[in-house]
Formats: sequence, structure tokens, C-alpha cells
Amino acid sequence: MKSLRLYQIASLSFIILFLTYSEISAQKKPNILFICVDDLRTELGAYGNNVIQTPNLDKLSSQGRLFNQHFVQVPTCGSSRHALLTGMRPRNVAEVNNNISAELSKGKVEQKIPETFAHHFKRNGYYTVGIGKISHHPDGYVYPYEGEKSNQLELPFSWDEMLCDIGGWGTAWNAFFGYAGNKNRTDQNKQVKPYESADVEDNGYPDGLNAKLAIRKLNELKDREEPFLMAVGFFKPHLPFTAPKKYWDLYDRNDIPLSPNPFVVENSKNNSLHKSNELNQYALGEEKAALGQPLSDDYTRKLRHGYYACVSYIDTQIGNILDELEKTGLADNTIVVVWGDHGWHLGDHTVWGKHTVFERSLKSTLIMRIPDQKNIGKPTNSIIESVDIYPTLAELCGIPAVEGLDGNSFVSVLNDPEEQPSNIAFGYFKKSVTLRNNDYRLIKNLGEDNTPIELFDHKSDPNETVNIASKFPKVVELLLPTLENASVGF
Repeated sequence: MKSLRLYQIASLSFIILFLTYSEISAQKKPNILFICVDDLRTELGAYGNNVIQTPNLDKLSSQGRLFNQHFVQVPTCGSSRHALLTGMRPRNVAEVNNNISAELSKGKVEQKIPETFAHHFKRNGYYTVGIGKISHHPDGYVYPYEGEKSNQLELPFSWDEMLCDIGGWGTAWNAFFGYAGNKNRTDQNKQVKPYESADVEDNGYPDGLNAKLAIRKLNELKDREEPFLMAVGFFKPHLPFTAPKKYWDLYDRNDIPLSPNPFVVENSKNNSLHKSNELNQYALGEEKAALGQPLSDDYTRKLRHGYYACVSYIDTQIGNILDELEKTGLADNTIVVVWGDHGWHLGDHTVWGKHTVFERSLKSTLIMRIPDQKNIGKPTNSIIESVDIYPTLAELCGIPAVEGLDGNSFVSVLNDPEEQPSNIAFGYFKKSVTLRNNDYRLIKNLGEDNTPIELFDHKSDPNETVNIASKFPKVVELLLPTLENASVGF
């Protein structure tokens, strides 16, 4: 009897010890603060721009790792975010449209394979919160630009909470295309300029409201027992370039540089470029962009000024959130990611917008800071794809890997910027596919009347000005099979 009692006591002690260890282990799992910024190309002080003012993102870069060669899979919002969230490259032309997440989730029951990394983390003990634009729709609910909010979640299994502060704009789409005073592009019938400098506080535009919402939510999450994944999606610097006047006032417009490549590509039919319809739909713009015809220097600087003001506005909102992360005591055990969903042509190749498979459209901002990070403040030139972020976060948090992802973990790069786990990135849009390695960008255009193959030497021509495919057929021959293997469905 005594032996049995000792056995029971020992067993109970083991159970208590195990539960205590499990609880501690759960508490030690790092939180994740994932910040998505719409249309944020590599236009920061940390990336070498000496004019733009981004002190908070520059500071984060000095505390973590800046990625000089991060490439998204698709140069359009919804599909790029879908690739990020799923860790999967598009398999066909249908998967490069903005509504791909909504189309795949509509009417579906929960599957064994998680719909996103947020869903995967939620299944593994994380409390998940989305604020603002994480997938395509700016509040996470599926409805048209001019429609009323629906009750259909774009990602129905990913979030414990899906939030967005739209202020007085009525719907999140109105807020997304918002102007000061609760006006928006839709109710003005697009009879608006593509920019605005209003003398309002940060809360006079939606991103200021959502930053405050994120700060309030951090103070709630710090008291939860389980770790959290909070994603915050900012709207700017997406068009229209609307930001409080004080951010415009940071700049002397004459100091703002013009594009280093305001010309179309030599030796190409330019079918992989476009006519800047995204900008031109703003009816009161002073000039209309046209392929092959650069805007005037004055108007170019005005638009770039608007973009810079929006980036500085968002930099402040991110700084406010990071300051609160410190105040709550969460910073030491929180992974911070700042990710731009794609780049943006600011007159480069005479294009205004994304939607190309060139460098300016596919390269975007990526900054990561992790607990106990080594070699902080040193940028890396390792080529990283957005699909690599999912498996990287899973490894950092001790979450089981999901089989079949296209992405690969780059945890080694986070601690050693010289590591090179991969040297290749793939991009897709409409019927164009591209491969980027350390030396070249190869583009294959599959539509009619295109220049079939374009090749650019990034050692001698980083702005992709001259198509050299006909001069270097052996390079094309070497790279083409790899590109075709990654684009079988296109």
C-alpha cells in the first residue's frame, strides 16, 4: 500500500511537473507582430535613400535584419498576400488575381491543410488577430469596392479576431480609398486628384486609426496566457497618396530624386509593361501617364512627393506600435516583421503602378527582428521570396512544419547575413513569368505579340534598361529550364 501511495505521489508530481513545463514552454513561445504595408517598395533610409524620412523603420533595421533582395511572388495585392500567407507560389493564371483567397475559401469547410500560416499558428496554440488589410479586402470581409460590408470572411479559419477601424468612412473600401473629411474616391465618382495634403492629425486618415487600434489590442494581448500572432495591415502608400500635411512638409520637393530609368526597355516590345491605368483613373490628375512618354519633371516630383509623405506617415504609425510593444514589456519575446506586399513604379520605365514582372514591381521591403538575434544591424543580400516567410516563422516558433510548401526557412540568415540558403526567386503576372538570381533577371512572356524572352544583367544594368537575350543565348538556355519548371501551369 505504501509503495502504491509513493507511486501515486510520484505520478502526480510528474503530471504537475509536465503541465508546469508545458505552460512555461507555451509562455516562452515568441509572439509575432506582422506588419503589412501596401505598395512599399525599397524606398527607406535603411535602403540607402538619403531624402526619404523613415526613422522608425531605419531603427528597426538597425535592431534586426534588412533584406536587400526580397521578392514577392505576384505584383498585385491580393495574390501576393495569398502567396505570403499560404507559402505557395501561384500554379496558373487564375491564381494571380486579387480575389484568389476569397475564391478558394468561399463555401469551404475547414480542411486538414491550413488555409494560411495564421490558421496554422491558431491550431498550434496562438491567439490570432488581424487588423486592417492582411489579405486583399481591407477589413477581411468580401464585398465589392462600392458595396455594403458582407458577413463573408475572406479567411474564415485564420483569425480569432478580424478588426478594422474605418472611422466615418462607412466601409473599409471607402476608407482604403479615403480622403480627409470622410470623403472617398467612390463617392466623388473618381473626380479627385491622386494625392492630398490635408491639415489633419494622424487620425484624420484610416491608418492612424488602425495604429491606435493595434496599440489598444497589444495592451489586451499582453495579459493573455497563450502567445499571439497579431497582423496589422496599413493602406498607405497605396494610391491615392493622401497623408497629413505635416508629412508633406518634411520635404523640399526639389530634393526628391527622379527615376534613374524613366525610359522603356531597349530591344523589347514593352508588352510586359502597362499604361498606368491605376494612376490615370484619378480624373483630376494634372497629367496622364502614357507608356513611353514620361510625365513632366514637376508632376513626377509632385507624385513622388506624395508617395514619400505617405511612407513617412506609415513610418510614424509603425513607430507608435513598436514603442507600445516596448512599454508593454512584450518586445523581448516578440518577432517583428515588416513586409511590403510588392514594389511600385514611380515613373520607372515610364510606368506608374505595380503589375509588371520587373524589379521595381517585384522587389519590396522586408525587415525582421527576432528575440536574441545575432549580428544585428547588418543587411543581407541573400535572395528571399515571400513564400519563405511562412516556414521561417514556423521554425522560429517551434511550430510543426507543413509539408508541401514552396517556401524554405531562412532562419540561418536572420542570425548570419552572409548565409545564402537560396539564390533564386520567381515572379508571376498574367502571362509573364520571371526568374531572378544574383546576376540576372529572365522573363518569359507567354501572351501573343510579346517579346518572348527578356534577359537583364543585374551586375551591369540594375535598372533593367536593355534586354540582352539575343546577345547571350547561352545564359537564356541555362536559366530557361529552371523558369519553366516553376511555371508549368502558365
